Amino acid sequence: MAVGATVANVEGTLDSRTAEKMLRQALPAASLVDVISRTAGELSTVYEIRCTGTVPAVIVKIYQPRWRWKLRKEVHIYQLLAQHAIGPVPTILHADTDYLVMSLLPGVPLWDCRFDDDGLRSIYRQLGALLRAVHAIDRDSYGYLTDRILDPLPSNTAYMHRQFDKKLAEFGDLGGDPQLHSGIQHYVAEHGELFAQCASAVLCHNDIHEGNLLVVDHPDGPALTGLIDVENAIAADPLMDLAKADYYAMHGDPAKLSGLIAGYGELPDRWTDRVGVYRLFHALELWDWFAEIGKTARLPGIAADITAMLDG
Repeated sequence: MAVGATVANVEGTLDSRTAEKMLRQALPAASLVDVISRTAGELSTVYEIRCTGTVPAVIVKIYQPRWRWKLRKEVHIYQLLAQHAIGPVPTILHADTDYLVMSLLPGVPLWDCRFDDDGLRSIYRQLGALLRAVHAIDRDSYGYLTDRILDPLPSNTAYMHRQFDKKLAEFGDLGGDPQLHSGIQHYVAEHGELFAQCASAVLCHNDIHEGNLLVVDHPDGPALTGLIDVENAIAADPLMDLAKADYYAMHGDPAKLSGLIAGYGELPDRWTDRVGVYRLFHALELWDWFAEIGKTARLPGIAADITAMLDG
């Protein structure tokens, strides 16, 4: 897109003058070359700003008005990861009221790539090692993270029962199948003792899917070059992340699973059972989200997934 053209952002257009102002806040000596629209979602819109200077490009993320509180969360989580030397993740270059300027990581989303089993195993092994490092960051209680833990709870049992109760209430209010609602309740009652096997909370990314994994295909094999989008981060059982990766990204693929486990390292007893109940939670939460934003075409498939988990 040529300089001077406009691109849509969440409140109108991101023209070249606005883009350059955002750029100069982060890199005072840089000059704008181009503005590229990257993604637009329910919460924010993302642009790549190409520029002159030592840094060839940056990412600008602009938040919808109702979601601007998530900006503070992203700053907090990325800075927390930086304090523990965990990466590759973006670096915050500038934070304003309604937008962030971040470093541009190399690579493309994994879901835009095609790799054989060996390539996938390698990428997921790298992801497993990265998640192990993230999960080494202890939290003192369980709950949703912003720049602090909201409504913290002292145990995983209390936290997960609260989460299931909340999402089941939403499921009912949004018109979910009463039979599935009852089935989930019974499943949680039968498997709830698993929650107590998590002794302490850790930082969890809580949105592991292949759109949030950046990769570069080198001659000697693919490299994981970025883990992005920390908007859903929580303080929870680390197996919550593995369960979400399984449901959102791996879909039972043996190459991906074996790579993730090899990179992650030792797992606790009955980890597959815990991952199973967390997968159910992630499916329930996803059904609620799509129902809330009106993407009803996805709901039957998620309901079928839930049925299969309950039957399995």
